[in-house]
Amino acid sequence: MPDTERDLARYAARMHGLFPELLGIRLLSVEPDLLVGELDVRRELCTAPGLIHGGALMAFADTLGALATMANLDDESGTTTIESKTNFFRGGREGSTLHGETRPLHRGRRTQVWQTSISDADGKLVAQVTQTQMVLEPR
Repeated sequence: MPDTERDLARYAARMHGLFPELLGIRLLSVEPDLLVGELDVRRELCTAPGLIHGGALMAFADTLGALATMANLDDESGTTTIESKTNFFRGGREGSTLHGETRPLHRGRRTQVWQTSISDADGKLVAQVTQTQMVLEPR
């Protein structure tokens, strides 16, 4: 499974020109049991007064969960989110960097469930997202 610079570049290439790249998501590690990424809280991602918009947090976590699922599939299979639940605990401040860690709760043949913890630079929990990914068979 992916764990090299080349593999990280391959995942970054999959995001090129798409919404995750627009958000500014950076992948730090992709492994079958843990995917790690970062997101800088830019003004464009904020709501007043300088706190990250909840939808940006959800999109960050959704992207990490989808990529974690892909890390557990063959190259011909795909995935799509079929359910997602978010708990917000605190705001991510403009100018800060948020850290996301995604771990599996269930990896089945047809669905996978992932939990993403998003924390701030002090390690305080900003949000926690649990999502279900449907595995799409090759066409």
